[in-house]
Amino acid sequence: MRSMTNILLLLTGLVSAGWATISDAAQETVTFSVDGQNVVGTLEVPDNIKRPPVLLMLHGYTGNRNEWASPAVKEGLFGRGARVLAARGVASLRIDFRGSGESGGKFEDMTVDSEIKDALAAVDFLVARHDVDSRRLSIVGMSLGGAVATAVAGRTTHHLSSVVLWNPGINLPAAFTSLYGEEVIKAGLNTGDHPLEVAMKGSSKTVALKSGFFKSLYTTVPAAEIEKYRGPLLLAVGTSDSIVFPQPTSAQGLLQYHHGPNVLWTRPVDHGFDVEQRADTVDQLIEATGDFVLKYAHQGN
Repeated sequence: MRSMTNILLLLTGLVSAGWATISDAAQETVTFSVDGQNVVGTLEVPDNIKRPPVLLMLHGYTGNRNEWASPAVKEGLFGRGARVLAARGVASLRIDFRGSGESGGKFEDMTVDSEIKDALAAVDFLVARHDVDSRRLSIVGMSLGGAVATAVAGRTTHHLSSVVLWNPGINLPAAFTSLYGEEVIKAGLNTGDHPLEVAMKGSSKTVALKSGFFKSLYTTVPAAEIEKYRGPLLLAVGTSDSIVFPQPTSAQGLLQYHHGPNVLWTRPVDHGFDVEQRADTVDQLIEATGDFVLKYAHQGN
C-alpha cells in the first residue's frame, strides 16, 4: 500500500503533467458568414459538461486561429490553450479572421475594422449556440487581436464575463511603425486600393496591404474602447516585448482607462511570451488565463 507521501507525489505529478490527461474535448470546425464571406473557426467543447463557459480567441497580425506555433509549442498558443482550458471545463472558439488561415477573403483587404466585425459576429455565433453558456462568455486577444478584443469589449451588446489581453496592441501606429518604418507607413496611407507589398524590418517575407489597413491603425484606439468596458480585465505583457513597448508602462497606461477590476500580469519575455525558445512561460500564461476566466465565470452563475 502506498504511503500518504507517495500518493501526494503521484497527484502532484498528474497536475504538473497537464489537465489534458484528465479530460477530453470534442473539436468541431465551424463557419459563419460576414459580408458574404466565410469565417472559419475551431469550437472545442469539454466532454461531459453541460453548457460550459466559453472563451473566444482572437489571433494576431498575420496569424491564424491556432496562433503562434513553434518547435517548443507545436500546437500554437491558442491550440495549446484551448486543449488545456477544455480540460479545466472551459469551451473555446478560435477563429481565422477573414484573409487569414482558412477563412474567406484576401489578406490585402483586411483592416482592424474588418477584424472587429468578424469578432463581433463570432460573439453573436456563440450566443446562438446551445452547447455553451453564453452568459459566461469571455474573450482573449493576442497582439493585434488584443486591440480587436478591446473594441469588442467596448461595443458588444452581449454580456462578457471577462476579457483577457495577451501583449495587446495598445498604440497601433507606434507598433506598426516599429515593425515597418515610418516611410512604409506613409506610403501605405497613400496607396489607396492598390495593394502595397511590405516587409517587416529584418525580414524578406512580404504581405500586401491597402490604405484601408493603415488608416484603421489610427481610427481604432484601444484605450477609448476599453474605457467603455466595466467588467474584469486581465492584461498579460512581456517586459522584453520589442513591438509593444515600453512595458509595463504601456500596459499601465491602458489600465488607467479601464474602470473595473483588473490584473496586470508581467513576465520578462518577448512579444510571443518566449514561445520560440520554450513553453514554460506560455503554460504559466494559459494557467493564469484559465484561473481568471473561471473565477469570473463562477461569479456570473
